[in-house]
Amino acid sequence: MTTLTALHRHALPSLPLVIFGALLMYLALQAPVLMELYTLNLILRQSLPTVVVCLGLSVVVMVCGDDAVAGGIDLSIPASAVLAAGIVASQVANHGTPVVWAIALAFAAALLVGGVVATLVVTVGMTPLLASLASSVAVLGITKWVVDNRRINLSDPLIVYLRDAEVAGISASVLWVLLGVLMFYSLLHRTRWGMNLQAVGGNRDAAELSGIASSSLIAQAFVLASATGAAAALLLLARGSGFTPGSEENLLLEMVLATYLGAAFSPRRVVTLWGAVLGAVLVSALSVGFKSIGVDIFWTGCIKGALILLVVASSALVRKSGN
Repeated sequence: MTTLTALHRHALPSLPLVIFGALLMYLALQAPVLMELYTLNLILRQSLPTVVVCLGLSVVVMVCGDDAVAGGIDLSIPASAVLAAGIVASQVANHGTPVVWAIALAFAAALLVGGVVATLVVTVGMTPLLASLASSVAVLGITKWVVDNRRINLSDPLIVYLRDAEVAGISASVLWVLLGVLMFYSLLHRTRWGMNLQAVGGNRDAAELSGIASSSLIAQAFVLASATGAAAALLLLARGSGFTPGSEENLLLEMVLATYLGAAFSPRRVVTLWGAVLGAVLVSALSVGFKSIGVDIFWTGCIKGALILLVVASSALVRKSGN
């Protein structure tokens, strides 16, 4: 391997992270308020829904592979989150359903979405990209019917608690999500199920030869990913003090960008749980920074889209150069 090729293989995976860091540095210089404690706390709170859905996407990527086209990806997670949020908001605000029962119904709906995607991938044989994209479109249509395509304000005590409560000056929702991340990490890295899941993602043929039921684990990963969408729904409701139509678009952009950006933090340049979490926080900082300097939301979306292309393209080039 030549020196130039070695440099290419080591520098290319870090390119998205370098560009991202340069953007954040520019925003910090243009808006010094970005580095204040209040703003940093705001960034953490704004990132929470993205952090949670990134956990789900990370599981799917780990078990199906990090090729965004032919490998593991689940675009239906934000749709599951929005559906669950719509169900909770509609049931509590419009029908007087106790919030606990509304949440149970929302989780059941999200798990059903995950089951459908899993069936399309494992049984029908569709690629995860097409299966989750088709399911996402259908789910968003159902969501519009559930909420009548309008905003629903919500002032339930649980939502207010997630929005406003603090523990020792730290948002309670941040602490709850941190606990959830630690539990997720333990599930993936400290249990036999998690080890089997990663074995399937590392080499499916070898895993099956050793007696691991790969199809079952792949299906379980998609269902678990949809469950994270339902959990993120509560944070979406808290962040917006209710349900807001169209919130899935930004969540989808941030989920994909954060998860694959996080691979740059891995020595092996693969998607990891902690990398995705850190990526979600950085993406949130980018959004808050752009808003602080008055960048139009349209251009913010364009920049995020361009970064997604950069991250996915650099990942594909790294795989290609390694072959």
